[in-house]
Parts: sequence; structure tokens; C-alpha cells
Amino acid sequence: MPSKIGRYLVERRLGAGAFATVWLAEDEALESWVAIKVLADNWAHHPDVRARFEQEAQILRRADSERLVRVLDIGELDDGRPYLVMTYADGGTLADRLENGPLPVVTSLSIAADIARAVAVLHESGVLHRDLKPSNILFQAVHGDERVLVADLGLAKALAHASGFTVVAGTPGYMAPEQSRPGGGLDVRADVHAIGAMTYQMLTGRTPGKAGPVPSKLRPGLPARVDRVVQRALETDPARRWPSAAALADA
Repeated sequence: MPSKIGRYLVERRLGAGAFATVWLAEDEALESWVAIKVLADNWAHHPDVRARFEQEAQILRRADSERLVRVLDIGELDDGRPYLVMTYADGGTLADRLENGPLPVVTSLSIAADIARAVAVLHESGVLHRDLKPSNILFQAVHGDERVLVADLGLAKALAHASGFTVVAGTPGYMAPEQSRPGGGLDVRADVHAIGAMTYQMLTGRTPGKAGPVPSKLRPGLPARVDRVVQRALETDPARRWPSAAALADA
């Protein structure tokens, strides 16, 4: 564990993935905690991965919303690895909360609406997330309330180029069927599917899989209108889904 990253004092590791490690650190000058995402050493010299890492910072800065993790600073370690200084979400992730099974119905729907509104901000900025999943949904305490934040835009792409993606990207269980077909053409409805899958999991404790039962079959007493909202988000045919994240949030 590094003792410092730039001017920030490292406290502990928050998590690690295939491409980066995230550290909790203290900003002594501003008396606050931050999360610092450092590109993994084995990827630091791959120009495409490095460019994607730096693009994440540009996307988040451009969108600049309280519904998204904010980039506060960028820099490079002595060994040349880039890092992003970001909002520290002290409430953990949605994945953490799902470890104990389904969430209360009202809580599930409230979180789902907040996720959809955050993703709508991204879409309005011309960006498709492509990798929405519970580990990328964070919670932050703000003046006694809890805020939902969308994070990890490492696979995000400009919507203007979404029709020509040639590389399969996403996480099984959440990615839309069209994401598994190179060059299949993507738009905002791919992210709508992922939000639907997370909502299904919050309500039932499991991911929907292929043609899974409607949520009320796994959670008796769930209103039929909730089934309809979730199942429309999960439609295999994008044309049958909610047309946008904003429409899903309203529903």
C-alpha cells in the first residue's frame, strides 16, 4: 500500500478490479476523504487502456452531476501510472447491500429511479455507460440524506459511435442481448436493460437470466404494475423497452 498518492495520504484499499485499484485517502489541505483510482501496473503501458482510463475522467468532468461520481483531480505516479481523484462514497455499493438478499420494495424502486435519473444525465451528455451493475452503484451520505451515485465509466462510449461497436463489452447478467453481438448497434436502451436487471435483483435477490419469471413469482404480493415496469425494461427486443432511462425513472 502506498503511503501517499500525489499530495493525498493513503488510508486503505477500497477495492480492485482488472484494470485499476481504488484507495481511500485523506486530502489534508481540504480536510476531506477522497477515493483515488490508480491504473494497474500491467495495463499502464497499453495506449488503448490508458486512453480509456483518461477518457473516464473527461466524461465525468463534462457531465458534472451530483448523480455521478465526480472527478476532483488527476495525476501520475512516479512510475508513470495515471490516477483519478474522485468523490468518496462512504455508504458502500449496491452489491454490498444485495449480499443479504432482496431489498424492501419501496427502497428497491427508489434506488432504481435514482439510478435511471443518473444514467439519463449521462445520456444527455452523449454517453452510453455499457457496464451498469451493482458494484458500480455507490451510496453517499449528504447532510443526513443518502445519495445514489453511478460510477466506473471505463467502458463508456460516445452515443454518436454506438452503432458501430465491434468489441463485446459488459457484464453477463446485466448487459442487454444486443451487447453480445459485435456490431449489433447499441443505444440508450442497452443501459435501460441493465437498470431493469438491477431492479429485478433488488426485488428478488437474483438476476433475471433468460426469460426468468416475473418478479412477483419470486416475491408474492408485488403489484402487477411493478412487474410490468421491470419486464418492459428487460425486453429482449430494444424496440419494446422503455425508450430512455428518463422514461424508466418516471415509470
